[in-house]
Amino acid sequence: MTPLLCHSTASIPNPNSLMSLSSTLRLSSSFLRRSFFRFPPTDPLCRLRRTEPSASRFFSSRSPRSGKFVVGAGKRADEQFKEESGANNGGLVVSGDESRIVPFELHKEATESYMAYALSVLLGRALPDVRDGLKPVHRRILFAMHELGMSSKKPYKKCARVVGEVLGKFHPHGDTAVYDSLVRMAQSFSLRCPLIQGHGNFGSIDADPPAAMRYTECRLDPLAEAVLLSDLDQDTVDFVANFDNSQKEPAVLPARLPALLLNGASGIAVGMATNIPPHNLGELVDVLCALIHHPEATLQELLEYMPAPDFPTGGIIMGNLGVLDAYRTGRGRVVVRGKTEVEMLDPKTKRNAVIITEIPYQTNKATLVQKIAELVENKTLEGISDIRDESDRNGMRVVIELKRGGDPALVLNNLYRHTALQSSFSCNMVGICDGEPKLMGLKELLQAFIDFRCSVVERRARFKLSHAQQRKHIIEGIVVGLNNVDAVIELIKKASSHSAASAALQSEYGLSEKQAEAILEITLRRLTTLERKKFTDESSSLTEQITKLEQLLSTRANILKLIEQEAIELKDRFSSPRRSMLEDSDSGDLEDIDVIPNEEMLMAISEKGYVKRMKADTFNLQHRGTIGKSVGKLRVDDAMSDFLVCHAHDHVLFFSDRGIVYSTRAYKIPECSRNAAGTPLVQILSMSEGERVTSIVPVSEFAEDRYLLMLTVNGCIKKVSLKLFSGIRSTGIIAIQLNSGDELKWVRCCSSDDLVAMASQNGLVVLSTCDGVRTLSRNTKGVTAMRLKNEDKIASMDIIPASLRKDMEEKSEDASVVKQSTGPWLLFVCENGYGKRVPLSSFRRSRLNRVGLSGYKFAEDDRLAAVFVVGYSLAEDGESDEQVVLVSQSGTVNRIKVRDISIQSRRARGVILMRLDHAGKIQSASLISAADEEETEGTASNEIVEAVSL
Repeated sequence: MTPLLCHSTASIPNPNSLMSLSSTLRLSSSFLRRSFFRFPPTDPLCRLRRTEPSASRFFSSRSPRSGKFVVGAGKRADEQFKEESGANNGGLVVSGDESRIVPFELHKEATESYMAYALSVLLGRALPDVRDGLKPVHRRILFAMHELGMSSKKPYKKCARVVGEVLGKFHPHGDTAVYDSLVRMAQSFSLRCPLIQGHGNFGSIDADPPAAMRYTECRLDPLAEAVLLSDLDQDTVDFVANFDNSQKEPAVLPARLPALLLNGASGIAVGMATNIPPHNLGELVDVLCALIHHPEATLQELLEYMPAPDFPTGGIIMGNLGVLDAYRTGRGRVVVRGKTEVEMLDPKTKRNAVIITEIPYQTNKATLVQKIAELVENKTLEGISDIRDESDRNGMRVVIELKRGGDPALVLNNLYRHTALQSSFSCNMVGICDGEPKLMGLKELLQAFIDFRCSVVERRARFKLSHAQQRKHIIEGIVVGLNNVDAVIELIKKASSHSAASAALQSEYGLSEKQAEAILEITLRRLTTLERKKFTDESSSLTEQITKLEQLLSTRANILKLIEQEAIELKDRFSSPRRSMLEDSDSGDLEDIDVIPNEEMLMAISEKGYVKRMKADTFNLQHRGTIGKSVGKLRVDDAMSDFLVCHAHDHVLFFSDRGIVYSTRAYKIPECSRNAAGTPLVQILSMSEGERVTSIVPVSEFAEDRYLLMLTVNGCIKKVSLKLFSGIRSTGIIAIQLNSGDELKWVRCCSSDDLVAMASQNGLVVLSTCDGVRTLSRNTKGVTAMRLKNEDKIASMDIIPASLRKDMEEKSEDASVVKQSTGPWLLFVCENGYGKRVPLSSFRRSRLNRVGLSGYKFAEDDRLAAVFVVGYSLAEDGESDEQVVLVSQSGTVNRIKVRDISIQSRRARGVILMRLDHAGKIQSASLISAADEEETEGTASNEIVEAVSL
């Protein structure tokens, strides 16, 4: 790059390049000060040539006549002046009595200056030191308070006095920065172990500002004295000069515990940042001792002692994947949830309230409450009637009252998803290690502290050893003098001066100068026998102390043992129970299913594959024989295929006529109004061209003791374990192998003790046990279920629960039971809208591959459309409490009570269930078990428990 020539207008850089350079390097004021205020005002370089104002505008607008501003290019100016004063290769042109050129390249100077500034911010402001876990401002505050004698046993002193001490002696920055740092070290919700005891208003978790420094008072916390300041006066750390060389300050504090992990740290520097979570003191000591004993311990072994961070505000840590990443690599994401409880406000109305007792770390409680209120007002959060903050000095308590019938779990999931009640702590464990910023994991941080602590203990031991040896040396001289006290006194009396007496003692008894001086300073009262014994005992004690110190310094193992002992003593004094609880779950990420209520819903599907989801109260209860209500618009030449009841969280299994099964969640099917046409299934499922869905099975849980019973049109049956369908890929999987010309039509859930009722279009019924159907694998064919004659085909299938088998068996023994009105019954529905109930005991059980018993006498051109087992739930009068939903080919829906359908014999023709003058034939039927509450005509169904669809 060509150097910049400031004395030639042709060499002035392009403004765009200057702007790019400025935006890239972000020159700081430190660069300007270092570049422009280096030469004394009398130097000739201070006077710019008047003929080049275009160059001087980059540096100063002041008149060059004053000679009081300085232009320079650093220390290189004087060195390069003699060689390049007349060169026209770039540089600053200055004028005075003579012209001189100082050449330098601007981009190099800017780069070096910016790097110096960045390093200054990294090391001197933003990043903590790995050794004591403190930034310079925190370290200077604690040291200043220590020097002022503001110990935990002394009275509080004004914070303004501390801030002034720090500013005047150690930290030449703004008082706000110092006071804010002091306040944070006194906040129990900011630090896991506060280092300063505050007296007055030091802010709150609602982000209320602290009182002015002239009102608040402070003093050191006992933990800060024991962990950080206890060995400061024993030459354990190096002291460096302050900003004006008038004072000395410690480069680092002699921490006894890894304070960087104890209280964590956060800071933003130039090009990097740090964010380290706090931890529990007791667990931190345990993992430190474990690493001392087992230096080769793995991360998993260390996690047994310290499993996760421990935040001062508590909360629940979700999973350990993010913690593992942070401890292994230094970067990770820890998901934290607030701690909540559910209280019953009114048992009569069953109104509940969610109580928030803890919130995630660094979360503003007032902002959280305000955010919840805004979401409730915007209808984003539903089910909340009121919110209020009842927090006081006894603890946090935010009450969220729910509406009547509100689901606390659903409200909590929405709060976790939309508010800061669940937030993530992004770990970025960067600290200053060996004078450089470094990203470290847990083990590396602990090992760096252990190395530092070994150095501190070694320096402290050497300091004590030196003092003990010096004292012992003096004591030995005093003992010699006391043993010859009379001769020593005579010698001193004869001496002409102090120096002569000292020289005489040294020559007479072989003493050193310090020993002689110590003897001369002894008072007469210490010549007694008791005092002489004290010197002897002190000599023995010093000998023992020196031996221990030399033994300590002999091996590193002894030093590590002492470090462990001192850490355990701190644990016994200051440890506290863990505040943040661990929950062994996933990462805490919420899916759609977590915030969608598991409500009951209706699902309808047409022959051409249009599906829609509707609310459970879409269709009202009607009397038998009425026309019904339309299920909505249908496409041309389309008809209703299936109609069922499920829950929003259910897995809906779609079985096609080709024996392929697809799956999706019920809530993923678009919800529509009754009159809407619905959504094509091909937009939801990856179906092949021409493939039709013939059966839908909602599954809430894939239990091991549950099975799927499949039946084809030509009478082929198969039983498969339900668990084999728990993982269905998006393109579907094979459910059954079909013969040529056959198609899968019915699929039902069952257990081994259930019974299966199959009926053909000609009204023949086969009743068999599900246990008699052999369980097969998924990709196989079935077995013959029913012998079909005269081109007959299967019309319907239903499952009889094992709970009804006993009643059926008892009633089958008494022929008179057929005339009774107690269930269970088989409900027959014909295509022409007729139907009846026949006691289940009228049909005997048989094996598969049978013709079956006649169950219905049809009119001409009529055949069976569906058959159901009813009588699951009975009212007080012994009648059925169930309902049946009938859907015609034109889409008309009729919902009637089963009790309104007559109980007849197997040979009867039935009664009218739905008039089909203009609606074609019955296309689909679904059985619904209604709620216990009495329903009248025109009212909506309040609860739907179970449904079995055609």
